[in-house]
Amino acid sequence: MDKVTYPKKALDKMQEIVNDCMGDAPPYCEATCPMHTDVKGYVNLIADGKHKEAVNVIREKLFIPRVLGRICAHPCEEQCKREKEFRQPMSIAALKRFAADHYDDEKDWDLKIEPENGKTVAVIGAGPAGAQAALDLRRKGYKVTIYERLPVVGGMMRVGIPEYRLPRHIIDHEYSLLNKIGVEFKMGVEVGKDISFDEIKDKHDAVVIAVGAHKGVVIPIPGHDLDGVLDAVNFLREVSLTRKYDIGKKIAVIGGGNVAIDVARSARRVGAEEVHLVCLESKPEMPAHDWEIEEAEEEGVILHDGFGPEQIIGKDGKVAGFQIKKCTSVFDKDGKFNPQYDENIKETLEVDNVIFAVGQAVDNSFVPEGKLETVRGGRFKADPTTLQTKIEKVFIAGDASGRSVIAIEAMAEGRKAAISVDRYLKGQDMFADRQYEGTYETWLETELKEDVVDLPRIETSKVKPEERIKNFDEVDLGFTEEQAVKEASRCLACECKLCMKECEMLNDYCECPKELFESILKTGEIDPIIPYSCNMCSQCTLVCPKEFEMKDRFMDIRKQMIKANGGKSPIKGHKAIEMHQALGFSKLFNTAKPAKYGYNEADVKEKGRS
Repeated sequence: MDKVTYPKKALDKMQEIVNDCMGDAPPYCEATCPMHTDVKGYVNLIADGKHKEAVNVIREKLFIPRVLGRICAHPCEEQCKREKEFRQPMSIAALKRFAADHYDDEKDWDLKIEPENGKTVAVIGAGPAGAQAALDLRRKGYKVTIYERLPVVGGMMRVGIPEYRLPRHIIDHEYSLLNKIGVEFKMGVEVGKDISFDEIKDKHDAVVIAVGAHKGVVIPIPGHDLDGVLDAVNFLREVSLTRKYDIGKKIAVIGGGNVAIDVARSARRVGAEEVHLVCLESKPEMPAHDWEIEEAEEEGVILHDGFGPEQIIGKDGKVAGFQIKKCTSVFDKDGKFNPQYDENIKETLEVDNVIFAVGQAVDNSFVPEGKLETVRGGRFKADPTTLQTKIEKVFIAGDASGRSVIAIEAMAEGRKAAISVDRYLKGQDMFADRQYEGTYETWLETELKEDVVDLPRIETSKVKPEERIKNFDEVDLGFTEEQAVKEASRCLACECKLCMKECEMLNDYCECPKELFESILKTGEIDPIIPYSCNMCSQCTLVCPKEFEMKDRFMDIRKQMIKANGGKSPIKGHKAIEMHQALGFSKLFNTAKPAKYGYNEADVKEKGRS
């Protein structure tokens, strides 16, 4: 058969399917996840009671599932179809935690690495961004060394998130994967002091800077320099490392985000009897998660929402009080941060300490001035696609770039940096095919079926407030198996594979029509059995949201194949049919017999009139 060529109209119709078919579109949750975890896959496995298989799916993308099951801010849940339709999203993070807590076995961890390639990479920082970059590069065969100032792994994830939310032994256990595959750790080593940045840069083939935002911010209001004024970063770090802090009995915390909530709840656990949380936003507008605010109030934290700082009052050089005033608006008409106040409404809180939880910065002093460009908050300037700095061999990830806010985003940046380092060291194009790294918008469009019920979200069990403020033991107890299966069963399994459910033929040859026609357009070839397997029933078109006429496309292909084959079918099995047709119309298999009464044509016409 000669090479098949298709008319432009037929090709355009195929291209329409390739452009608009949603069969390969990821679910909303997966596209939103910065690490593109197969959420639908593992959630549905949990619903089916296949918990071990669920862990295997999770670990395809995440090496710290138990950690993330506890502290991930789960942006995936915000895009969940049940959230959009019913305001009852799937408990995705809690389901991840359930599977990992009970069914993850380190004997099953993937320890495979590619052959050693003789090149070395330094990673500065052992937080989630640095750890992910180190893991990915080590698996590519690079010798990787992590330099970490702290004596423990985890970075800000460890010293910025309280232990009652994230037990430390879980971090250590999951991080042990890096040790198992040969990543070298140099702990308690401060770059710029114990070893210079230039020494690291000159010693290694590439460097990934993944330091966290370990520098606290204090607003320069009157009294900010009094003894007893603290910043959230240093407070949480000390509490994380020692479980104690020498503070007074009455505390004020400034800020409305999750860090401020962590500070307030930690203060209760290290001896503060009265904790005031002061924030500019009204309660519904606070950046902190609703459940974090609720748990803080359950633990006795007093919320002063809609108030801002006026001054810190001192006595004998120490904090004695905190004056606050009513905030009437946080942003101006252009959406810029520009708080406005009612100067006639003020309150004075009697406190011993004021802790600022209003932002964090990166300490970039370990890099000699002028070596790298920096931006606001001490972050390093880097190309947004490759994370490469003006020093070709140096890359940035995580808090150091200012592009990630939560742990899962930092990990995605670590992976992005690792991809760039690998391509850089191999001399490959560093910009090609990078549009789907990190969070992106899926092209999936689904509608709820009429029989979908608004099932309530299952909540995890928690320790009672009066008990949990006594120590740093974990507050959230997670799901039982019964709860996990019930919650996982709420998943709507968002996808567009309606045609695949109707057509056995398509299932034999592709994952979705887009895959099939994309291959034809790319290669110009297709196995003839595929178009000839279509029985032209139109069931695929009837269920397709885009109403693609698949049978017409297969008929186009058949016609062109016959044309290219000299007017004959390209299917070998059709030769018998052709022979049967030829014989069926030959004289050998046909007989002629005179009409019984010998009527001629004229007689027939005459009798037809009578």
